[in-house]
Amino acid sequence: MKLKFFLRMIFYSLFRRRLRMLVALIAVAVGATIISGMVTVYREVPQQLGREFRAYGANLLLIPAGDASTFSAENLTKVNEILKGNEVIGIAPFLYERLEINKQYILTGGTDFDEVQKVSPYWHVEGRYPVKGEREVLIGAQLAKILSPYEPAEIIGQEVTISAGEGTAMRKYLVTGIVSTGGKEEEFAFTNLDELQNISGKEGEIGIAQLSIVAEGENLKSIEESISRAVPALQPQTVQQIANSEFNVLNKLQVLVLLVTAIVLILTLICVTTTMMAVVTERRKEIGLKKALGASDSNIVREFLGEGCLLGAFGGLLGSGLGYLFAESVSVQVFGRGIYFSVSIAILAVVLSILVTGAASLIPVRIAVNVDPAIVLRGE
Repeated sequence: MKLKFFLRMIFYSLFRRRLRMLVALIAVAVGATIISGMVTVYREVPQQLGREFRAYGANLLLIPAGDASTFSAENLTKVNEILKGNEVIGIAPFLYERLEINKQYILTGGTDFDEVQKVSPYWHVEGRYPVKGEREVLIGAQLAKILSPYEPAEIIGQEVTISAGEGTAMRKYLVTGIVSTGGKEEEFAFTNLDELQNISGKEGEIGIAQLSIVAEGENLKSIEESISRAVPALQPQTVQQIANSEFNVLNKLQVLVLLVTAIVLILTLICVTTTMMAVVTERRKEIGLKKALGASDSNIVREFLGEGCLLGAFGGLLGSGLGYLFAESVSVQVFGRGIYFSVSIAILAVVLSILVTGAASLIPVRIAVNVDPAIVLRGE
């Protein structure tokens, strides 16, 4: 019964001064919107950025451990088992050999082109990728200028002869395209992995594998250690340039979110404190009358803190919903992906709003407690 009366009294008090309280409610809601939105974006951005960074290539290399030059393809099956539960973009295996192409010794890579397109989407191919199971080859842009100096593009659709060297059988391969990467790959030729393994006599062997996985910082380090422990034949190595770029961007984002959150909380605190002080000034006679009728300081404190906390709860609920819509809009516009509503973030926004409005009510409550009923009721 007492609680019901207490809540009715608070609601009536807020409703009576609805214009002032609306200003405070808007301030709290705006603060909660920004906090909820920024925290949601910060929670989602690492994964979204991780996916975006995957366009720049692999972030983990798998090379043979010790003095070995190759490792068995079966090890990649073990790696896939270890990585279950993680968002793996792709694993591109490579085997490199110096082969004789049109009587010239050229470093040639064998790979799985389906995986290469996932791991290295920055590869630009004029023509098309070789088809699995066919004797086809992809020529680097710089190599194409050597094999066809006058018009490099004319080599597409032509056949080249490939062999492992003198005294070995010559095989004809169709050139399906020219690859440009801006790196060393432009000096190489590429064919299907099984073809290169067959030519070089290294069936089932791989020289290096490029792993692209959505993970950063400690998570990536943990994955590296797990692979190293579970598959002794492999030595995982983080691609530091990619990993460091992700780490730096996420660190700066964290600082930005904390800075914006702190500023918003301070501004909300100031706005609510100012509004509540104005309310106390208006209600000095009411407070004096209540004290004269026997209301204790604790009654006055509970009333004003109750009003502030209720205001914070309403503002927090409104702001958490608007914050989700803000974060959803940012994610769709920037990354082209939607995000899920997080109950925990909504609760955090409401709790922070209540704490801020509660803290903002402390100074006005102190002023209200110090009201002298005798002086107020005399009209002074």
